[in-house]
Amino acid sequence: MKGYTTIPVLYMRGGTSKGAYIGSCDLPSDPMVRDQLIMNLYGTPDKRQIDGIGGADPLTSKVAIVGPSVHEGADVDYTFGYVGIEKAEVDYEGNCGNMSAGVGVYAIMRGLVEAVAPITIVRIYNTNTNKIIEAHVPVEAGVPVIDGDFAIDGVPGTGARITLFFLEAGGSKTGRLLPTGHVKDTLTLTDGQRIEVSLVDAANPAVFVKASDIGYKGTELPSEADADGGVLLAVLEDIRTSAAVMMGLADSKDTASSAVPKVCMVAPPTSYVTSDGRHIEAEQVDLVGRTKALAVMHKAYAVTGGICTATAALIPGTVVNEVVSERAKVTKQVILAHPSGQLQFEVVLTKNEQGWHLAKAGVARTARPVLDGMAYVRNVK
Repeated sequence: MKGYTTIPVLYMRGGTSKGAYIGSCDLPSDPMVRDQLIMNLYGTPDKRQIDGIGGADPLTSKVAIVGPSVHEGADVDYTFGYVGIEKAEVDYEGNCGNMSAGVGVYAIMRGLVEAVAPITIVRIYNTNTNKIIEAHVPVEAGVPVIDGDFAIDGVPGTGARITLFFLEAGGSKTGRLLPTGHVKDTLTLTDGQRIEVSLVDAANPAVFVKASDIGYKGTELPSEADADGGVLLAVLEDIRTSAAVMMGLADSKDTASSAVPKVCMVAPPTSYVTSDGRHIEAEQVDLVGRTKALAVMHKAYAVTGGICTATAALIPGTVVNEVVSERAKVTKQVILAHPSGQLQFEVVLTKNEQGWHLAKAGVARTARPVLDGMAYVRNVK
């Protein structure tokens, strides 16, 4: 078709996110041409992404690029990208744990990994963080099992449980679990206010602040943030970009990546009502968290951000540790409450002479293919 090229795409939901999974061999090798092709596929830049597959939402404007691994001990290499909506960019600074849930399914469906029943273990090398993710994917008759009775908050219905283990996830971008060497640091905001934060790098780097320190409860829903004229978003972005400089991820606040570090406000276990009207009791969770997804409040919670939050919760002295339940400190399992419900993490964290060491962190997700075929994409000019 004149003016267009076709590329094979497996469009899939991974966790509470959704996007195209594309073979690395099916994309141009030139990074600039590749990114322009991806933006054309998604209909970026346009706030509606009307001329592409993007859903005009940060959680549905994501791409996973997957191919055979060139790294020892891994089956596939996986690169994650946030595809801009109104901004013409593909941001590769951090990984997405939700989209990671679909990588093992894609690898098996595309024949990159042999299917072994009942569970196929796919070792995924994430190029964004240079870390290994171990995906345990249920398999039957040579194909991934999609149906099941496992439910995750933020996704209707149930599916087959896919367990992800993020291995040696500390220092994903900065090289250190505590990038500044401190459990707490002090930031000065644009308005001159000084606040205590914790900077932690596990699966993805993040900055944490107590909701009460910036005048919030922590149980606010995205709709409430949308109604405040952008005040909360502006404060969180101020914190996030300031932290990017402190962590060595950017030379200035203006040059900070749109996606990394993540910013999360946390609060003690508190009863609240989810976005879909369900009551979550304080006794059911270990802490409450809210985070951003690019330029809006996250409707749920990023998995990699959740791993970082759970890790921070178990490091004595952090602002997260100060609000997490005593139960979590004992069990090393952290149930995090977000706008759509709950996320549970299991963290293996130890301390030695060199400091804290994150051996692995586990989380369970579901994923399912939505469609598989050829996408018509405008040629790159």
